[in-house]
Amino acid sequence: MRARLQRAALELYSERGFDRTTAAEIAARANVTERTYFRHFPDKREVLFDGEAAMTRSLVDAVANTPAGLAPLPTLLDAFLSVAPIFAESDRELSERRHRVISATPELKERELAKHAHVTDAITTALEHRDVPPHLASLAARCGIAVLARVRVEWLAGDTRDYPTLLSDAFADLASLVDPSAG
Repeated sequence: MRARLQRAALELYSERGFDRTTAAEIAARANVTERTYFRHFPDKREVLFDGEAAMTRSLVDAVANTPAGLAPLPTLLDAFLSVAPIFAESDRELSERRHRVISATPELKERELAKHAHVTDAITTALEHRDVPPHLASLAARCGIAVLARVRVEWLAGDTRDYPTLLSDAFADLASLVDPSAG
């Protein structure tokens, strides 16, 4: 049901735009009642951000489960590689459509930035639980989220490398910014 509602929303947002689409129209396109729509999503924005809490939990758990003794950025690379299948299993066409809708709508771009901030805070806390000092945990988490964003854009653009390779390459690029001899 949730997937049906998401597809219907993306179709309508692509056809009419986010601002000119109502939750009732999404429900109708999905052949359900508006009440059913609101049982699954609190508003018409959240249909695009479903799974955020589960993804955040997966990332935090992955950080917690990395081998002890790793520095913050290698910890994040290890953690992100462990959840890469979740990212890679996404439907690329639906993800591209979602990205276009969000990019074209200021309200949705703002919501996505809030999502990134929430995930960054959660990763920062997870790193702090690994005894990383707060200022370094925050910096590492922000860098990690930037890497994830870059990888997502490359993947959506049709890059043929697999998700783990994209992640590894992006972290290598990050390392080369700090130490040019590392690249």
